[in-house]
Amino acid sequence: MVPNRPVGIVGYGAYVPRYRLPASEVARVWAGGRDEVPVREKSVPGLDEDVVTMSIEAARHAVARANIDPRLIRAVWVGSESHPYAVKPTSTIVAEALGAVPHTQAADWEFACKAGTEALQAAIGLVGSGMARYALSIGMDTAQGRPGDALEYTAAAGGAALLVGPAEESLATLNASYSYVTDTPDFWRRAEESYPSHGDRFTGEPAYFRHISAAGQHLMDALGAKAGDYRWAVFHQPNIKFPQRVAKMLGFSAEQIAPGLLVGDIGNVYAGSCIIGLTGILDVAQPGERILMVSYGSGAGSDAFDLTVTDRIEDSRDRAPLTQDYIRRRTQIDYATYTRYRHKLKT
Repeated sequence: MVPNRPVGIVGYGAYVPRYRLPASEVARVWAGGRDEVPVREKSVPGLDEDVVTMSIEAARHAVARANIDPRLIRAVWVGSESHPYAVKPTSTIVAEALGAVPHTQAADWEFACKAGTEALQAAIGLVGSGMARYALSIGMDTAQGRPGDALEYTAAAGGAALLVGPAEESLATLNASYSYVTDTPDFWRRAEESYPSHGDRFTGEPAYFRHISAAGQHLMDALGAKAGDYRWAVFHQPNIKFPQRVAKMLGFSAEQIAPGLLVGDIGNVYAGSCIIGLTGILDVAQPGERILMVSYGSGAGSDAFDLTVTDRIEDSRDRAPLTQDYIRRRTQIDYATYTRYRHKLKT
């Protein structure tokens, strides 16, 4: 997919809560302190943090990097699995806090872990059609994991915001995008249930690997590209092993997926997993470098994007905190504190 009008990312911002729960703490409580864990630690929101507050923080950074008047933004879209209200949009609160109201469109998006890139596809379409100059897409989560479940090791909090605008103002221009979806029931949560259910190994094959590899390969084939044409690649990060394996399947090296591989430090931030990895790359990427980003959402589908970094990237970096600034800012907590912060005790 290529928009009628050239577009790109004119601003970006990330947010990760400061609290960290070591995976060893989960293992201590539920697995007798086993040595092998899927990540080192995960980010945990504080008592006063949710998808709204974290989205506002990331969005303000994106607007600051773009250096625009937020009243020019014509869409504010928030993708998440953990919106704080079942009926009451997250997006209108974020738009109000940014000063983007009232002359804007707002909506909440859902598609499991690719809700953020689904919103990004729509933002590209809105700006690329000429209907808007700027559209803001956000992927943010305070994801849930059932106590003792495998997800509890990785289900984390955080995400990122991407502001889409004209190519001539962009930090990274969009070359093309592609989406690939099927009905693959690998992961689900019914209404009124507190925690999701999943198909264990089924979530890897045929779910994650089939969709990401297909989306990435179809996009590269359409553009006549191969892995060696890209300096960087970022894939959805449910754990450390999956993105490394799918990168190898598509021909990418370990060096190409760092520094976008952040899951070991913060866990899987679900709707923000792929785009927060992109922010980590944009923090260090140089003009002219090409990036492949491929998300994954259970249920199931992937969005793939081909981007090229522009000369405007370097001047934008000091306008907001870097993603690594948030990762380095950490306060370790124990399992009991985590239980309190995440309201795990049901009464």
